[in-house]
Amino acid sequence: MGYTDQRFDVNLSILFTELPLLERPAAAAAAGFTAVELWWPWIDTATPEQSELDALKKALEDAGTQLVGLNFYAGQLPGPDRGAVSVPGEESERFRANIDIAADFAASVGCKALNALYGNRVEGVDPAIQDTLALENLVLAARAADRVGAILLIETLNKPESPLYPLVSAPSAIEVVDKVNEATGLGNAKFLLDIYHLSMNGEDVSQVIAEYAAKTGHVQIADNPGRGAPGTGELPLERLLDELKKAGYDGWVGLEYKAADAAASFEWLPAEARPAR
Repeated sequence: MGYTDQRFDVNLSILFTELPLLERPAAAAAAGFTAVELWWPWIDTATPEQSELDALKKALEDAGTQLVGLNFYAGQLPGPDRGAVSVPGEESERFRANIDIAADFAASVGCKALNALYGNRVEGVDPAIQDTLALENLVLAARAADRVGAILLIETLNKPESPLYPLVSAPSAIEVVDKVNEATGLGNAKFLLDIYHLSMNGEDVSQVIAEYAAKTGHVQIADNPGRGAPGTGELPLERLLDELKKAGYDGWVGLEYKAADAAASFEWLPAEARPAR
């Protein structure tokens, strides 16, 4: 058990960010990883030119890296936004315009998980209206994901860093997962279990794992405090990942932590445990 028993991928939207997007897959490969994930890479547009999508596909393939997770359009992320799903007006329209583009790109590179960030509460808008809109958009996203053989991920964030984001506990995200599955009948909406965010919310991560491992479609980790690499904070990440494994989770574990020098930050993980298995 332990770290060497997991399937890790590198989040290229938080690591290797000193490099242009198209050079990051090769950097991850040079560090020994064969699987990567991304937030929506084009924060200024939900509908990039086909040439940009093609260039990213080529960069992934040339590096020999498999994309295992991709966010739908999520607004300015990193930045003030936390998704577009529940945000009325232009952002919701951008999200809808992005759904098939993201799903088709995922299909083109064999990515099987698409993450839809819920979006912040908007001042002056009834939360019930936002939640109704979110469900409509998530149903569309779940159907698009299903069309390309992928799952739809719903993520819990943390209140200290995302005070306007409504899904700041595991049960709140699970409730949305269940509603989407009930509405579509597809069963492909899953929980994105981010250990860092859960710990920042003060949740009992072991209890969340025990309760919701079966509904979990993807896992992300960073240590806490600091959101750094494993071993830089106080979280028992190795034990928690073992608990996930024992609870039946055998999916990907995304490395979504901050590091000034990404390549040097992987020393906690033996080189032989980095390639996907």
